[in-house]
Amino acid sequence: MKVEKIAIIGSGIMGNGISQVASVAGYKVALHDVAQEALDRALETIRISLGRLAKKGKLTEEDGEKVLDGIQPTTDLAAAVSGAQYVIEAVTENLELKCQIFTEIDRISPPNTIIASNTSQYSITEIAGATERPDRILGTHFFNPPVMMRLIEVVRGIETSEDTVETTLEIAKRMGKEVVLCADSQGFITSRLINLWCNEAERIVEEGIASAEDVDKACRLAFNHPMGPLELSDFSGLDTRLNVTTALESALGERFKPTRSVRNLVNAGRLGRKTGRGFYDYSKE
Repeated sequence: MKVEKIAIIGSGIMGNGISQVASVAGYKVALHDVAQEALDRALETIRISLGRLAKKGKLTEEDGEKVLDGIQPTTDLAAAVSGAQYVIEAVTENLELKCQIFTEIDRISPPNTIIASNTSQYSITEIAGATERPDRILGTHFFNPPVMMRLIEVVRGIETSEDTVETTLEIAKRMGKEVVLCADSQGFITSRLINLWCNEAERIVEEGIASAEDVDKACRLAFNHPMGPLELSDFSGLDTRLNVTTALESALGERFKPTRSVRNLVNAGRLGRKTGRGFYDYSKE
């Protein structure tokens, strides 16, 4: 299936990053959000990102303007998906919301349009059940930040067709991404692994074995990770991590039970970098 236009639903961190990647790859891009203010922030974020890449010599300023021109923001969902052969949902990790969006996109888009979810954990088969085209539904889990991270976790639902997967692999290749294929199981590959890792790091701190700083330092130096698990949690957002871990516990059992520390931080409104405090204090940065 030939894809010329991709619609991105949700203009947050993941949505605006995926939009940039898709436009750089030469696709026409429609970026949708319910609020114009969110779209304005997204376009400014993309503009800043392209400016950084230009300073590093990875693209020219002229190329950056072409990328921006290739992204059409809209608050009209029907306009966003009109003429799009491929749609990527990138809204917050809320299963009910995702299913509602998939139902609506299914209703207003052509029957051949592929609809992908950027979910990091939810069942693709369950999401596909909200549509009349389960063969055209799959997961495309990009990683934060999408502009820099090379991996896309491609998740097949029970009814996902081979053509849907092959089209997705072609898009990923054109975007310069690497792909891993995964059967439909809560948390897929990466969310299961990362949440166990972060949970154990939090327990080490809770038990007084080491400080957050030393846990992160140990992981950076011993495993050559660019970020320790607690730094990563702050970067991703502790509310997001709590939601994911709670859902994994419900599906896969006690080993994914969220720690007391992450619950306390979320209850206190300390969600990580986006609020200025989490496991660390970013207020002076």
